[in-house]
Amino acid sequence: METTHEVVAAAPVEQVAGAAHDLIINLPAHSSFLGIPVWFFALVIPAVAIGLFAYIMANRMKPLVLANPDFRFNQIPERVFRLVKFAIGQWRQPRYMTAGLLHIFIFAGFMILSVNSTRLVIWGLAPDFQFPGLNGIGGTIYQFIKEIAATLVLVSCIIAAIRRGIIKPARYAVPPALGHDHTGEAVFVLAMISGLMLGDFFYEGTKVAAEVRSGHEAGMLIPLTGTWWVYMFVKNASVSTLQHVNTWAYLVHEIIFFSFLNILPLGKHFHVITSLPNVFLSKLNKGSVKPVKWGITEEELDDLESLGVKKATDFTWKHILDFYSCADCGRCSDQCPANAVGRPLSPRFVTIKCRDKIFGAFPLKGEALPNDELIGTVLSEDEIWSCTTCGACEEECPIFIEYIDKMVDLRRGMVDEGNVPQSLQKPLSAIEKRGNPYGKMEKKRAEWTKEIAEETPVAVLNTKKGETCDTLYFVDSITSFDDQICKIAQSTARVLTAAGVEFGVLGPAEKDSGHEVRRFGEEMLFMSLKEQNTEAIEASGAKRIVTADPHALNALKKDYDNLPPVEHISQVILKAVKQGKIQFKNEETGKTYVYHDPCYLGRHNLLYEDPRQVLDAIPGLHRAEMEKSRDRSFCCGGGGLMLFYEPEEETRMGKLRVEMAKEAGADVVVTACPFCKVNIEDAIKTSGLEGIMEVIDLVELVDQHLVK
Repeated sequence: METTHEVVAAAPVEQVAGAAHDLIINLPAHSSFLGIPVWFFALVIPAVAIGLFAYIMANRMKPLVLANPDFRFNQIPERVFRLVKFAIGQWRQPRYMTAGLLHIFIFAGFMILSVNSTRLVIWGLAPDFQFPGLNGIGGTIYQFIKEIAATLVLVSCIIAAIRRGIIKPARYAVPPALGHDHTGEAVFVLAMISGLMLGDFFYEGTKVAAEVRSGHEAGMLIPLTGTWWVYMFVKNASVSTLQHVNTWAYLVHEIIFFSFLNILPLGKHFHVITSLPNVFLSKLNKGSVKPVKWGITEEELDDLESLGVKKATDFTWKHILDFYSCADCGRCSDQCPANAVGRPLSPRFVTIKCRDKIFGAFPLKGEALPNDELIGTVLSEDEIWSCTTCGACEEECPIFIEYIDKMVDLRRGMVDEGNVPQSLQKPLSAIEKRGNPYGKMEKKRAEWTKEIAEETPVAVLNTKKGETCDTLYFVDSITSFDDQICKIAQSTARVLTAAGVEFGVLGPAEKDSGHEVRRFGEEMLFMSLKEQNTEAIEASGAKRIVTADPHALNALKKDYDNLPPVEHISQVILKAVKQGKIQFKNEETGKTYVYHDPCYLGRHNLLYEDPRQVLDAIPGLHRAEMEKSRDRSFCCGGGGLMLFYEPEEETRMGKLRVEMAKEAGADVVVTACPFCKVNIEDAIKTSGLEGIMEVIDLVELVDQHLVK
């Protein structure tokens, strides 16, 4: 190795250590390596690396170009806010505190150090370059922040590598059959980041040491930072040796930096590039389901040759971007209730397997794998049917990867091929014929009103005769037909009456809301239900809709168009309490109550506090919280058609949920969803807790405590 090492006059610490005349040893642009000027390497390395990066990215963009369209450029101010809060601000990372803080330190350090890394690249060619604002005091402040940030990044990388490679938290585990263990890749990339930091420390540390060796005032040196440790190590070296090490450090930094750039699109670390745009382009309307295909009307669905996703390129470009953005952190699967009970579903591996399929179908070189059917090759049928669409995975993902729309699209593809689980065929057929999954006669939909006709008359509207109402109570199928759950409807009627709300129900004119029908991929059947219900609701003249079923709430709000405002009964009750329209009797049983957040009331519609405030308004009621609550609530097992599906699983979700309630000391589990009540009630029985624990719907509990 041969380097020049001409000593030049040093500058005081306040001056920017960036111009050639301010340094004791030469900047890269004035040095040489193996007799070759370093500026040559500073020119060739970036040129080759950027050219290779452009080639890789062009290939990675091919599947996005071929994929289905997606509409993601609306509500720009909201998207910018989410970008700042969740992508730059890393808002969701501390939900897993240790890993989250490590990621925040590494991410923040990268953001800070990107300025210095860019500056180093340019200094190899233009030693006098400086970014605006980094002269004088600005440069001193940045140098101080940069030194601390780089040290934190190095320490965080070492800890993260130990966690990933040695401690190995359970959520990183990979079943041997899948063969998708990215531990080696993760540790290697952490080593590269550490190499970048060390390169910077040796570059800065040798400069400071040279200044001290030459009797000049030293540059910035912060005790216990990386540069300080390097300085302590090399401070007795000759200026010539320091020049050699300084040049080496620069070249190592550049080689690692540009190698790192080209490694990113090859695996799970693609998220370093794609995560910010993925958050910016993320779904804004929680609880909704994407249309079968963006850009076509409902009337044009019949003209499509194929519905749903069957091949990788049938996904939308945004969903392929999701695959690229997965960090393989395992948070989605760690929170997935289907995964927790042993169903053949792990959201993490759905993403990884689809990404690998796309990488294989669009390789950087060599023959492409066939872009064939996903189901039966990459994904299994049971894997996709196992999802309850609870949204726990999406709530947890720090990069806002979407799963529910992908699951629905894959189901649409299977339904389009006539591939429907046996246990679901009967209820779907019943909905098509009778408007409910039980196959019962339409005229029996309002039978529940007869039992309370004397005490609480309910107006069953005959819209054909012009009967209307201001408030419409949308009951939906399970609450109309299930002998036990219809008590929720009766309690809802009594509570609405007590609150002074005059309301009506559609009775035989009401059809199943179609919430689960759509999420199980039967789009055409859903469209039919939606059309019939919309016509009936419009004919009722209703100015607002109330329901006690979160699935109906979500369907009417997110899947239907141009309906009156829709409220859950908990919202109506809380308003009535605050207005003094209803009062409660004291709770005198001494029992402990826990509230179970229904997925489609909580995560999908953000109604967490209203039901709790209603419970807290009942005098004497003692309420406790389960460990998994609010946006981390644990799914009861799925509503709607999930009552009919028979998945492969080790235990039932409801049973795990009851165990959580027991750990919280619950005597009574309160929920606000008829499906949750069915599942939890069944779980109490199968857990041997009948007579020890009970479940009740919120509106039933309110009904019991009304002062009448």
